[in-house]
Amino acid sequence: MDTMEILNAVKEGRMTPEQAELKLRTQPYEDLGFVKIDHHRALRQGMQEVIYGASKTPEQILGICQAMDHKGDNNILITRMKPEAAELLQQHMDLFYDPLSRVGIVNRSFKDTGDGVIAVVSGGTSDQPVCEEAALTAEVFGNRVERIYDVGVAGLHRLLSRLDDVMSANVIIAVAGMEGALVSVVGGLVSAPVVAVPTSVGYGANFGGVSALLNMLNSCASGVGVVNIDNGFGAAVLASRINHMGGHKKA
Repeated sequence: MDTMEILNAVKEGRMTPEQAELKLRTQPYEDLGFVKIDHHRALRQGMQEVIYGASKTPEQILGICQAMDHKGDNNILITRMKPEAAELLQQHMDLFYDPLSRVGIVNRSFKDTGDGVIAVVSGGTSDQPVCEEAALTAEVFGNRVERIYDVGVAGLHRLLSRLDDVMSANVIIAVAGMEGALVSVVGGLVSAPVVAVPTSVGYGANFGGVSALLNMLNSCASGVGVVNIDNGFGAAVLASRINHMGGHKKA
């Protein structure tokens, strides 16, 4: 329940001033002892708090999700979620879990609130875990996503066969490992902003994705921004904000 809902509930007599005061007092954050849940993040940023699951126990993730669910939150996003945590949550909550990207979503629902389509374009199948982290995150935040996978520069005709889809996107997330050349190719073809994601995919001299990162930072194509290695989540958040800048909502 957001601030306006609380105020309207008091106005309509559905909530007493004392109940409203308690709601507002507890809304900024909720202290569970091991974590302080930022319930006001959606009011400040338009996106509710996301749970980084990699270093949390299954019980901690469950506790956070239950607290957010109690507040009425949908699309509770957990990134880098381990299978044992997913197994526990599925016993207690409505959880969607993708083992490839390790993304979990509690109370999953979708409403298109963006200005257009976000295209997630990948160099190869090995990049797909990062791609799906980006795609699922973008969907959680109200974006239609077009997945265009395995169209790397080793077979450029594959990308050209989907060029209409790429060029019609409002924002493009380009994901590639190895030398990361896909980003410069895509960036040189489109007028939309490109969010580049280097991945740690590659042979020894790629240095765990550093070679792709440096090549993307040195891209000769204009209009390209780069996030950190394997950071599909961060790319999706940035792409989503760009895709909502028009301010209109789709019916």
